[in-house]
Amino acid sequence: MPRRLMFVHLKTGYALDRGPAWIGWVDFSKTWKTAYFHGRTLRRGTGRGLSDANFYDIETHDEFWISGPRRDRGDLRYGPGQPTVEDDAEDAYGAFLRASEPA
Repeated sequence: MPRRLMFVHLKTGYALDRGPAWIGWVDFSKTWKTAYFHGRTLRRGTGRGLSDANFYDIETHDEFWISGPRRDRGDLRYGPGQPTVEDDAEDAYGAFLRASEPA
């Protein structure tokens, strides 16, 4: 199962990208149509007409945006602050950010 460091943003119940967001490890199915994060099973929302999300929780139908993290830390489009970096992802995220620094 592929595992990637990703930006994950809960969209349901929050206006203008003000929901909680994380930088953490996401496991994907072999087909990349299903993601697993925080004990949730998230299915790709292609063809479901999701307004501003690309995955949804198969149990709660909460909508999520999942993408690679940005080196400029501009992951949140409108919301204040920064995403929460998961404890087990801190080292990998730090290395990801340092890779963009000039030598």
